[in-house]
Amino acid sequence: MKQVIVACLLAGLFSASALAQTSVSGKITYEGMRQIDRSQMRMVINGQEVRPGSPGAPEPPEGMPDVISFTQKLVFSGTMAKEETDRPGGNMMFRRQMDGGQGGSGGQGNRPREMRMTPPFEQQSYLDLANRQRIDVMTITKDSVKQTYRSEHTLPKSEGWQLSDKTKKIAGYVCHKATVAYTPQRRMNRERNGNNGGNADANAQAQAPQAAAENYTIWYTTDLPFTYSPVAALTPEKGVVLQIESDSQSFKATNVAMEAIDEAAVQPPKDAKAVSEDEMNQLRRRAMADFRQKMMQNSPFPRN
Repeated sequence: MKQVIVACLLAGLFSASALAQTSVSGKITYEGMRQIDRSQMRMVINGQEVRPGSPGAPEPPEGMPDVISFTQKLVFSGTMAKEETDRPGGNMMFRRQMDGGQGGSGGQGNRPREMRMTPPFEQQSYLDLANRQRIDVMTITKDSVKQTYRSEHTLPKSEGWQLSDKTKKIAGYVCHKATVAYTPQRRMNRERNGNNGGNADANAQAQAPQAAAENYTIWYTTDLPFTYSPVAALTPEKGVVLQIESDSQSFKATNVAMEAIDEAAVQPPKDAKAVSEDEMNQLRRRAMADFRQKMMQNSPFPRN
């Protein structure tokens, strides 16, 4: 009887030890780059939304970059994690062309005037690392009233990966190489930043040409006790992607820090209303349409 009790105690200790080894916390910092697809941009000119290159559309703003650079962090604790992204220029810019020649008011001529405003919603992405689920959370503010929504979806399984024997160290971790051809999902600016919604938008999106497949080079480590990729659709069966690159985007881990993280900091808000991914996109588009209309109504720019 004593032997059975001792055996059970030892088994419990080993189980607790194994759990403690996998229950880690810390942060992974990535430097990211994404190419700007100008064909998918939308410009608001005097309240009208137009595509660059369409009849009557002006040239893109002078000095507009071809790529955007940003920092992305994965903050993890136990089986949950949260992505944090720092993008420069988080506000949206609206430009209005001022009519008049050199003798116009203030001598400004046709010089455009700009106004920057903050989008009416905040977005966060959480991950259930144990169940390979992504949880997107969005808080919309309208008339000083906030409403939070959440949508969940399972991360896709990796398919078509070509594994290699090559290895290299990234941020102190041995990584294995893989390559895969992947067609990025085309997220139009109106879907990310909003549009007028409705069936016309759905039809336009359905008629949009599909993006060609891109070749991705992926470096992942199996020395961390969970699975993650900064490009969710390219998550390995096992391991953490520390570098991934294609012709249009790239992420590279610059630091992996094991440190204490409060589990509550990586938990999605409990009061968020559950909606589908399509419903989330519709809410985002409507919020941006309302925001754009309100912005034009309250614009300090003179109207034509």
